[in-house]
Amino acid sequence: MAIKKRTTKKFKLSEWLFKGFLWVYAFISLYPLVWMVLYSFKNNEEIFVSNPYGLPKIFRFENYVNAWSQYNVPQYFINSLMVAVATVFLTIVLSMMFAYATSRMKWRGRNFVRTYVAIGMFIPVQAVLIPVTKMVQTLGLTGSHWALIVPYTAFNLSFATLIFYGFFVGLPIELEEAACIDGANIFQTFFKVIVPTVTPAIATLSIFTFLNSWNEFILANVLVLDQNLKTLPLGILFFQGQFTTDWGAMGATMVIASLPTVLVYTLFSNQVEKAITVSGAVKG
Repeated sequence: MAIKKRTTKKFKLSEWLFKGFLWVYAFISLYPLVWMVLYSFKNNEEIFVSNPYGLPKIFRFENYVNAWSQYNVPQYFINSLMVAVATVFLTIVLSMMFAYATSRMKWRGRNFVRTYVAIGMFIPVQAVLIPVTKMVQTLGLTGSHWALIVPYTAFNLSFATLIFYGFFVGLPIELEEAACIDGANIFQTFFKVIVPTVTPAIATLSIFTFLNSWNEFILANVLVLDQNLKTLPLGILFFQGQFTTDWGAMGATMVIASLPTVLVYTLFSNQVEKAITVSGAVKG
């Protein structure tokens, strides 16, 4: 009995220590976000002199009004949303079809092609800025959202195909055999049988692809020249350069820019958990 009590006490102590560590880690992770939200409701005097870390003395909602109405934030927001959504759609569709062709079909050279595409993960953006710029100009994409959508899709394809390939390889061949017996062709088998089984990968890659394209700055800074096509990261940069005195509105702009990523992560993370549970139940 004494041994059991000691074991129980040690277990409870380690559990409480682990929970305490998680709470500390959560506080450290969330504090910058909370500070940014509080910062967006202050004026310059509070931000830099009297109250940089505390609650705002007066919640200045006019910072959000100014950011939204005076500094072209709606246009930047719409541009970022259009580019991110289009990139997610193209990346998921193209990578899923490519991974299916290289993992479930037998044809000469499939391993070489898969390896060739996977190598793209190890190429830094800075190394291909000039070739990508030349390609965008040659294709006539300059001056449109496609100038960002096409490169963003290309850079996300390598990682996405690798993830889908791992999912497809683990699927039993009996799924396709049963569909073939029922009279389904290759497209019906893919979209109605195979795609529903990889919903965890689709949800996970949607999160990463959306975040990557929403927050990307280097390519956007080089490829986008039209003021009306600038995304939020670029908008924040030029906002800071032109209006260095209105730091409250700058904070409001950063909150507006961060809100979609937080919402997407929250919504899709729940879907990933549900999809994994359903997938495990089906396999079991």
